[in-house]
Amino acid sequence: MPHHKQYEKSLRQDAKRRTVNRAKRSRLRHAVREFRAETDPKKAAKLLPGVSAILDKSAKTHLIHPSTADRLKSRLALQLQRLSAGKAA
Repeated sequence: MPHHKQYEKSLRQDAKRRTVNRAKRSRLRHAVREFRAETDPKKAAKLLPGVSAILDKSAKTHLIHPSTADRLKSRLALQLQRLSAGKAA
């Protein structure tokens, strides 16, 4: 256990941050999973802006790396494009 007040405070802050980050990461993963599971292009098109916003916010707060967020957004947009092309054909 810590021997100084600053380290006790540090432990409290870390625990609080860990809880918040875990919740945010879970929300992010569920949003991406929900989008990937969608087979209807119209519903997927409605979901994409929300998922992109969550990814951007996660990258902004360094929950995930900015390049990871960009890569995921690109892949999700490509998936939407393929869904739309598949339904149109």
